[in-house]
Amino acid sequence: MKKMICVVGAGHWGKNHIKTLSKLNSLYGVVDVDKNNLEKVKFMFPKTRIHQNIEEALKYNYDGFIIATPARSHFRIAKKIIKDKRHVLIEKPMTMSIKDAEELVMLSEAKNVNVMVGHVLLFHPAVMKIKKMIETGGIGDLQYIYSNRLNLGKVRTHENVFWSLAPHDIAIFQYLTSSVPKTIDAKGSTFLQKGIPDSTLTQLEYENGVKGHIFVSWLHPFKEHRLVVIGSEAMISFEDSLKDKPLKLYSKKIDFNFGLPEKIDGPEKIVSFQKKMPLEIELEYFINHLSKKKPDVSNIYHGLDVVKTLVKASEQLLN
Repeated sequence: MKKMICVVGAGHWGKNHIKTLSKLNSLYGVVDVDKNNLEKVKFMFPKTRIHQNIEEALKYNYDGFIIATPARSHFRIAKKIIKDKRHVLIEKPMTMSIKDAEELVMLSEAKNVNVMVGHVLLFHPAVMKIKKMIETGGIGDLQYIYSNRLNLGKVRTHENVFWSLAPHDIAIFQYLTSSVPKTIDAKGSTFLQKGIPDSTLTQLEYENGVKGHIFVSWLHPFKEHRLVVIGSEAMISFEDSLKDKPLKLYSKKIDFNFGLPEKIDGPEKIVSFQKKMPLEIELEYFINHLSKKKPDVSNIYHGLDVVKTLVKASEQLLN
């Protein structure tokens, strides 16, 4: 049975949802306040119903909604959809405050609504493969994770670089460690706009002594999306910004011989993973959870924990 999905927001990222849902034969409606955006949707997808506001869209029997509007509008729109007992996927970050995120959690429980958050990289086949390698002991005990998410632009005026880029990595770290940070230490640098950091370095500590750091910047001469995972027996790197997106396993570690550290420099190998777009996997997962079946990955509780980390780190950036 086909599921009828309505996308709220036909802008930069919303267009990707629209195209992917069309591919999955689940695009039935689009909401946008910009008439030009709606005209483009109608031209490219003539069978799709268009709406200029969410109230109008809620009059129709859509199975689920996707919110792909600016982050500051997520709470207001999601609240209306959940109150109407409709399942929804909210783009990241779920809300801009812990209070709003907690209210959506309580409302979704009261209305028995499934809510997902669009942490799309949790559905990246390479990240899913890393998770499996950790769970099966492929790298020994997980010790350290670090991520660099760097580029020149896109500079935003309503949110700092941490809120813009770090949600991806906070979500990945939570997913790989199956926990939330016990301690957070965040520092930032501001150059372009007063009160809006352009570069931040955040150190985190998780359960079992696992540590990590997240470095994000939109003032960087080249694009770099690098994830490195260190274990007691091996290491992993994933370079999402490179053309072939290599995922590598390094048989490297440090052993102690008679009390002295010794480098064990073993071979490295390319790890294969499914070449499928993360957004398509995410939307298939969402469509398959438009019923009583609750999502385990990137659900509303995971989204709340990401918001908590974002807010706690941001409080330090402003000090």
